[in-house]
Amino acid sequence: MEPKLFHIWRNNPLGRETLLQSIYFCNRVGCSLTIYIPKHTKFLMYFDNDVVQVDLDPSYLADPGTAMSHALQLCEEGGLKPLFLEPKNFTASTLPDVPTHFGFMCCPRSISDLSSKIGLGYIGPRVRRIVQSARFPVLITSPAYKPWSRIAVLFGGSTNALKALRLAMAVQRRSQLPLDIYTQMEKSYKKKDYETFLEKAGLGDDVDRFVRRWQFFEGGEFAQNLYEIPHDALVVLGAYGHGLIRDFVFGSKMETIQSEISNNLLIAGPNCATGF
Repeated sequence: MEPKLFHIWRNNPLGRETLLQSIYFCNRVGCSLTIYIPKHTKFLMYFDNDVVQVDLDPSYLADPGTAMSHALQLCEEGGLKPLFLEPKNFTASTLPDVPTHFGFMCCPRSISDLSSKIGLGYIGPRVRRIVQSARFPVLITSPAYKPWSRIAVLFGGSTNALKALRLAMAVQRRSQLPLDIYTQMEKSYKKKDYETFLEKAGLGDDVDRFVRRWQFFEGGEFAQNLYEIPHDALVVLGAYGHGLIRDFVFGSKMETIQSEISNNLLIAGPNCATGF
């Protein structure tokens, strides 16, 4: 059974760029696409241990008469036949409940703030909550449609870094694109320590099989080293942990990444399942 990617449609030029990215992701990894055209500016997502209320800005309700036709046109051009989600349950008359049984969810850098506030270096609080709670990985798109032809995983030696690496290898198997690992080495660690960590996790053979190259940054500033990540790579990372990706979504590292690169990001949160 193929995984489903969940996409919230915004019927304007910015929303078009995001939907193009979802379509591209689905075609690359063999996903089906589920689109939600909101009729209200709020909805709820019930996760295992949290309920997230998403507050959309009014642009998500723009020109409802053309919303579906615009979305369908983009999907048809991309060779996809999407499903359109109609919420069946409502917590309140204007507060629909959106299901969470998807394989992936696509988010722009923020789904609850006006476009004038959106930019590199900023991730909206609702996106952070979704990443923290969801069992699915979250695709955070670049500001404009940006195809990717390789995969780059940031690995710092944490439990969530292992999760991100497993996710990256799953994407590699589905897409057959080259996969590279990037590690900012901590002063107290050597290359062998990271390799041993993967061996103990049972990933040594998989890394030899699916990873093309492993690049270690033994010095230099993290922000400067990010220049080595190709512009056309899908960047896979864990939400938080120890090492390179400590407090990724909720601390300074994510803001550094956001302000330095415009790549599409695929984020594995603490509750994320990494298989397809």
